[in-house]
Amino acid sequence: MRKFEKHLQTQGYMTRNVDYPSTRYPIERLAEIVAAEVEDAAETNCEGRIHLVGHSMGGLVIRAMLKDYRPSNLGRVVMVGTPNNGSQVADFLQKVPLYKAAYGPAGQQLATDQSTFAHIFGPVDFELGIIAGTRSIDPVSSLIIGYQKANDGKVTVESTRLAGAADHIVIAANHTFIPSNKVMWAQAISFLRDGKFHR
Repeated sequence: MRKFEKHLQTQGYMTRNVDYPSTRYPIERLAEIVAAEVEDAAETNCEGRIHLVGHSMGGLVIRAMLKDYRPSNLGRVVMVGTPNNGSQVADFLQKVPLYKAAYGPAGQQLATDQSTFAHIFGPVDFELGIIAGTRSIDPVSSLIIGYQKANDGKVTVESTRLAGAADHIVIAANHTFIPSNKVMWAQAISFLRDGKFHR
């Protein structure tokens, strides 16, 4: 997200690019870690609103965080390629040792069966915009997902959807590289500024 962060700064936004140990803890613990960063940012930026932008699992971390912690000056939230309803690729790889080692406990929570951890997410009672991609460059992932389903190589467009979202848009972008996609940048900023995507 570094390039996007720099672009946000050129547009007048103060930014904090939050890093977290995504392979060591489940999403609910990651949410606590991020909440501490957000709380600190809120205290040092008390005159403005705190907007949140999360890519992939980052969007799930935001959802879990907002269930239990919400800054009083919360602004708008943008999720980019977030598997809100899980990923078939994660389903396929769940029991593969290399995947388990690389993605850790949170990686297991990217599955489409969310019955054991759905409680960590609350309702969408905040302004949310969702950006989904439709460009896959991984034929194996596309085979797992199914070529007939629009996807970004990891997450289907349908899986990004979430009840309560204010807006949802689809762009031609790949899951891995969507954070560097300038169309994504423009659409994310459109939602942060106006509460809707540009069409």
